[in-house]
Amino acid sequence: MKFLVLNGPNLNLLGTREPEVYGAQTLDQIMTALKEEAADLGCSLEAYQSNHEGDLIDRIHQASSEEIAGIIINPGGYTHTSIALRDAISGVAIPAVEIHLSNIYAREDFRHHSYIAPVAVGQISGFGAAGYGLALRALLDYVRSRGKSD
Repeated sequence: MKFLVLNGPNLNLLGTREPEVYGAQTLDQIMTALKEEAADLGCSLEAYQSNHEGDLIDRIHQASSEEIAGIIINPGGYTHTSIALRDAISGVAIPAVEIHLSNIYAREDFRHHSYIAPVAVGQISGFGAAGYGLALRALLDYVRSRGKSD
């Protein structure tokens, strides 16, 4: 079973961007650990990051013609602004989990609204890099409970 992990704008700066908020690990370090965790769980994943909304949308569309069982998405700032990204997720028949390193509800008011959450099967925020593993396990359980197998 294969999962797609999408990371939005500015996540390529992890490790140096506001480490007190986002942690000291780089995105590459987080994705390497997540790939190892996926292998331990008997699945695989592809990680993709872009600072461009259209690239993320294109990757979601592409996933619909691949054997992708689920999407883990950290939309970054697009969480609060992108109806187009929300529509892309809604438009494909692939379950998605929204992830945020920080607790977006404990931050500035503009971060409290997510366009993605209503079309995701769940949302995880505030657990730092560990949230990706939580999302992977939750999505794997979700997919398996609906009859999809490895």
